Amino acid sequence: MKRSMEFELAWQGLKLGEHILDFQLNSAFLTDYGVMPEDITDIQANVTLKFDKHESFFELHFDIDGFVITACDRCGDDFKLMLWDEFDLIIKLNEAEATEEEEEEDADVVFIPRSETVLDLSKWLYEFLILSIPLQRVHPAKSNGESGCNEDVLKLLGQFTEQTEEKKNDIWKGLESIKINNNNNKHKNK
Repeated sequence: MKRSMEFELAWQGLKLGEHILDFQLNSAFLTDYGVMPEDITDIQANVTLKFDKHESFFELHFDIDGFVITACDRCGDDFKLMLWDEFDLIIKLNEAEATEEEEEEDADVVFIPRSETVLDLSKWLYEFLILSIPLQRVHPAKSNGESGCNEDVLKLLGQFTEQTEEKKNDIWKGLESIKINNNNNKHKNK
């Protein structure tokens, strides 16, 4: 990713306590990062970061709100998928010679040296934004409870489902009439 000061936080100049930061993320942010998912045509997200500074650690709380334009997994039409998610991260300050065992304790805890004066938030913003996009992407239901998907595609899918049900393989048809006696005394101790 291109290094951008827009996503850097100079934490040493901040007082102890909570600080609120807002970031507007869009398709250009993902493209600049180098990885724009192929199935997403547009993204608009607002990330509110609550940065709570303590003496030896920081608590970060990311609230993600926005939308992506993506293809529906069921009908294939593009639609606006609303995003909402939140993530927590703890950053602990340590001396420069920290051991790797200490740094691999927890995925939600990051260790940085005290000599580091600026936090680059872009990596976490990218990761949390991608994680907030659901794996299953289907049109939301309409207000009357019907599917929001393309009706023509759903009818076509229904026809294919009916055809496959008609062509069931009947080679196992007679097996349900066979009864097997389960004798628990087959293996007695001698």
